[in-house]
This record gives sequence, structure tokens and C-alpha cells, in this order.
Amino acid sequence: MLKDKCIALCPIQKSKLNINLWEIDKVMRKIKANAHVLMILSIIIASSSFPVGKLITHDLPPEVMMFIRFLLAAILFGSYVFIKNGLEFPPRKRMLSYSILSIPPVIFFWSMFESLRYTSVINTGALITLIPAVTAVWAVLINREIPTILRSLGLAIGTIGALLVVFKGDYIALIRLQFNYGDFLFIMGIMFSSWGRPLLKKLYSGEPIEILTFWTLLLGAGWLLIASINSIINVDWHSTPSKTYGGILYLAIFTTLITFFIRQKCTVQIGATKVAAYSFLVPVFVILITFVTGMEDLKVSTLPGILLIIISMFIIQKEPRNALSKTT
Repeated sequence: MLKDKCIALCPIQKSKLNINLWEIDKVMRKIKANAHVLMILSIIIASSSFPVGKLITHDLPPEVMMFIRFLLAAILFGSYVFIKNGLEFPPRKRMLSYSILSIPPVIFFWSMFESLRYTSVINTGALITLIPAVTAVWAVLINREIPTILRSLGLAIGTIGALLVVFKGDYIALIRLQFNYGDFLFIMGIMFSSWGRPLLKKLYSGEPIEILTFWTLLLGAGWLLIASINSIINVDWHSTPSKTYGGILYLAIFTTLITFFIRQKCTVQIGATKVAAYSFLVPVFVILITFVTGMEDLKVSTLPGILLIIISMFIIQKEPRNALSKTT
């Protein structure tokens, strides 16, 4: 039963994978004026990572799975990058920037898989909607961007909605902020992920997005290799279920490579906070996926929170990008 669910969520096990990154780039150029379409696609793909992660998180140490995930994504993306841009090693200053930019996603994805051992798929899917509010705080500190009253209102409504989903409509638990260990662990990852978005805008120097993406993934794999070297040596690779490798491959290609590429491109086009605001839609798709696959039941008590989340996203997206002011 578990294997069937994973296969349903990991279509790469059922058919031959045929990903053409050249076509992805071509499509993205055609609709570059509408980064919002790309972000919705990215969020739908990203939402599937939570149920897939839940199904395989106990099969290998999280740091080992993330190392394989990042390394595979970098290898698959590398040929496309080098064919398009040539073999060129970045200057030392850019390598330092890529090294810094690789830290937030490494910590985020590790904390996500580790937290799924202790909390539910819906909880993590709801908590990720805290990213826009935390991103706005980091944007003030790093980019000196001050959100308008309208955007602040949207972030506040979305945060309350996310917490209502986590606590399943229990207002007493919401007031007391009764998180479990897995929730706290994932919140730590969210803090780092949110830091990465405005940091990208600060460190981006105008190079092709695919170059930035490749080196960030490769250096992220390097950090994870350092963190997981002891675990890699002790893993019994032969006894690891095939569904685990299928899940990691799915995560590497779809929820790491493609979504990472899209989000970095869109961050430059529409700004870090608006990109992060799309994470408000994650719990909606997570709840839908887990309900359809029978992993979790649909609880009516979460609907008010979901409604608030959707309202908040539309509030933030309605605001013109130039509505942000700069501190002096």
C-alpha cells in the first residue's frame, strides 16, 4: 500500500523520464512577463515534496537523502549549463556568494525531512506559509525594503491562517502556540529559507540564472557531503527500498531542480516577498494531495485557516512591486 502511494506520487517510476531543460528555458522566456504563472506551477510541484518526503524519510538519514538530491540535481543541470554558457569557473568572489546562497536551502531541506519524522505532512505544509512574513523581516534587514500597510496586512492574515491550519482550528492551542518538536525543527529551517530569498537579491550580480542555480546546488551538495560523510559510510545501500531512490530522484528533478530554477528567476523579476507569498498556497495543495492519496483526512476545522491563507496571497499579489519603499 505504501509503495503504491509512493509510485502514484513519483511518476518517474512508471514512465521514462524525459526532461528537456532547453524547452523549460524556452517556455520561461515566452512567459517571462508573467512570472506568476511560473510560481503557481512551482508551488504545485513543491507541494508534492511533503507527502513524498513523508513516505521515504525513515529509509535513510535526512542529510544523506539531501546530499543525493542536491548532487543529482547539480549533475543533471550541469550539462545544460555548460553547453549553453561554456566551461568557465566563476571568480573567487562569485564562488563565495554561491557558497553563502547554498546554505539556506541546505538547512531548509534537511530540517524539512528531519521534521517529517516527528510531525504531520499538513503541519509542515502549513508552517511553510510563515516564509513570506519572515522573508519580509529579512528583506528589511538585508535589502532595506519596508513593506506597505497593505502587504503587512496580507502577511499577518496569512500567518494567522497558517497557524490555524497547524492547530486544526483549535484557537486555545493557537494562543498557547503548542508546537511539537518537528514543528519547531521546521520553523528553524523556515528562518534560513526566508533569509536566502532577500540574500539572493542582494548577492545577484546579473549572471544567467542557470549558472547561479548550478553552483548553488553543487556547493549545497558539498556542504551536505561534509555533514553526512559518517552516515554515508554506515548506510546499508542494498537494503534501502527502491521506492526511496525513486522518491529522491523525483525530488531532485522536480522539487529541487525545476522549482529552484523557477524561483530564482522569479525572485529577480517580481521580488523576494511576492515570490515567497506563493508559499501560502502550499497547504492547499498539500491537503488536496494527502486527501486524494488517503494519507490524511480532510478536517473541516482547517478550512477557515485555508481561506485566510488564500485571501492573504491575493492581497500581497495585488500590490504593485514598486509599492515598496526604501529606508534611508
